[in-house]
Parts: sequence; C-alpha cells; structure tokens
Amino acid sequence: MLFTAKLSDMPVEAESRVIVRFQDCDPLMHLNNSKYFEYFFNAREDQVSKLYGFSYEAMFRELKTSWVVYQHQIGYVRPALISEWVRITSRVIYYNEDTMVTEYFMTNDARNQLKTMLWTTSKHISIETGKRVPHPQEVMDYLAATCVPNIDFANLVFNDRIHRIKHALAEGTNA
Repeated sequence: MLFTAKLSDMPVEAESRVIVRFQDCDPLMHLNNSKYFEYFFNAREDQVSKLYGFSYEAMFRELKTSWVVYQHQIGYVRPALISEWVRITSRVIYYNEDTMVTEYFMTNDARNQLKTMLWTTSKHISIETGKRVPHPQEVMDYLAATCVPNIDFANLVFNDRIHRIKHALAEGTNA
C-alpha cells in the first residue's frame, strides 16, 4: 500500500521547520545555492511520509515506477543564513496523467519573508523501461486529493507566482 492516510485526511500543503547548518553554507554564511535542493527534497520526503504515509521505496517496489526530475525553476529572493531557523513549504500545484509539478518555498521562521521558491517538474517513469508511463489510479487519486485547488498552472508565470507568495506572506494570507 502506497498511502496509509485516507484521501479525505490529506492536506494540500506541508510544512517543516529546519535549521540552516554550518556545513551547508558558503564563506559569506549563506546557504549554498546547491543545498537548497537538498533541503527542499529532504523536507518533502519527510512531509509526505508523515502526512500521507507515502513511501517512495514502496512506489518503486510495488509499482515498479518512480518520478524523475524533468525541470527545475528556482528563484533566490533572500539568503538563508547560517544557524537560522527556516520553514519549508511544499505542495503539488499541477499534475496530469504522467507529470507532477511540486512547488517549494522557504521562508524565515516567522513565515513573513520569502527566501527561495522552486518548481520541480517530475515525470512518472517505469523503472524497468526508463520510459514515461501513466500514473496508476491510486496515484491519480492521491494527486487529486493533495493538489492545491484553483491554480491555473497553464497560465501561471513563475516570477508572478514569487510576487504573489511574497505579498501573501507579508499580509499573513495563503497564496
């Protein structure tokens, strides 16, 4: 079983609180640009395990499929600093029969300043052939339950989304 949580209990947004580690910073005491990816992906893996009871390993083993990264878009807005507590939010903002777009963003601990935003487009592939395959119904149901509603992804512009999230954080609302 890929998911242990009920579809009706699955939130569309996940958040983690983490500290920026010394070994992950550059000489200016900023989180190294390449490390943002590790922070985002590690947070998402922990979040989906905790919130949805999902295991990437189970998907690999049971379905013989996985998601592979097809594209990243990242915007560095403010630096994350050494020993700073930050919050990482992740959520699915688009999916179709074989594609998923996950939106990640990092804020300060108070969650009122955007530091970085990332969109990751992943393709669903067979581990046996390495080719794209449709999501099985169980995965489509999960994506339907967890995708942020009312986002017109086809007309969404990355930089506009950054501004919308920055504004929402400053106002204390959801974007």
